Amino acid sequence: MFGIRNTLLGSALVGMLLTGATTTIEAKTRWTMTTMWPSALELIEYDKQFLDIVETLVGDELDISFHAGGALIPSGEVFDAVSAGDIQAAGDWGGFWAGRDSAFSPLATHTMLFNAADYLMWISDWGGFDLYQEVYGQFNLVYLPHAVLNNESGFRTNKPIHSLDDLQGMRLRISGRDQALILERLGGVPVNIPTHEIYQALERGLLDGAEMATPGIDYAVGYADITRYWATPGWHQTATVIGVLINKDAWDALSPSVQERLRIASQAALYRSLGYSERRAVEGTRQFQAAGTTITRLPEEEFARVQEVTNQVIIESSCANPLHARIYHSQLSYLQNYQVWRDLSQPFGLGRAPELPDIAQIEACLPE
Repeated sequence: MFGIRNTLLGSALVGMLLTGATTTIEAKTRWTMTTMWPSALELIEYDKQFLDIVETLVGDELDISFHAGGALIPSGEVFDAVSAGDIQAAGDWGGFWAGRDSAFSPLATHTMLFNAADYLMWISDWGGFDLYQEVYGQFNLVYLPHAVLNNESGFRTNKPIHSLDDLQGMRLRISGRDQALILERLGGVPVNIPTHEIYQALERGLLDGAEMATPGIDYAVGYADITRYWATPGWHQTATVIGVLINKDAWDALSPSVQERLRIASQAALYRSLGYSERRAVEGTRQFQAAGTTITRLPEEEFARVQEVTNQVIIESSCANPLHARIYHSQLSYLQNYQVWRDLSQPFGLGRAPELPDIAQIEACLPE
């Protein structure tokens, strides 16, 4: 009799467990995510690192089906697809969307301003995260920055660049709204083409040179095979932030607990990304050197001219768009505030204290 009772109890327990398991499976949220980056471009690794952490933290509640750039929809259409809710998420770089609102530009990168540590600190403790939400929020999006890279390589060319004078008339691929304006004022001819078209354009001589990313990424793409010179440092893009844009309706449907764990995942990936990208930069630099690439450097005294032009563009762009002004005002206020300690910390402080634009001019352009 006890055997029969135990058998019945055991069957009931198994049934309960199976029912619970079924309920868990049915309750699991499923998302589709793509990215700007094709599988052959190393930038996709930052999306994957983020997703690995997400799987660890919320894999039992959220399943994200990930597709490389171009495999699901054209890369240039990911913003609209996520905004409309056709898919739930996509890896991106905000600089691509500056045509929609120029405020995306300083959220994505800087010329002669932030380095990677500045972006990290500004995002985490100086109000930056909330400003990403405000800018992306205009388009029914939530944004989680998940990777930060320090300065880009510089320009890869087949004619050496020893000074700003050498930029005159050069057709240079450059990405970023403010970056293009600055290069143009320095005498170069900015050309904006997608990353997957740069190699062929250089190979065919349609460009005099190009920038794309950090040395490890540039080498993996094959630029050592088609360019002889490397102009350093990467003043045009002193740091870069990439992340994941999320449809706000999909985000709001998540529990507060899952939302918080996704934020934690993005923070963990953000801090992990810097060490990884800098290690790959070292590896890429050594590979370019071994390939015989000639490396040149802009003279220190010419940085003052680049900074002057950069500051002009910052003020003009800010005064043309109040939201753009709010982003730069926040970033410049951080730099001004942090400089007190950064100066005292030298030579051990994080980064440099640039010659800032006149913050009062930007404040005059802020809405009342």
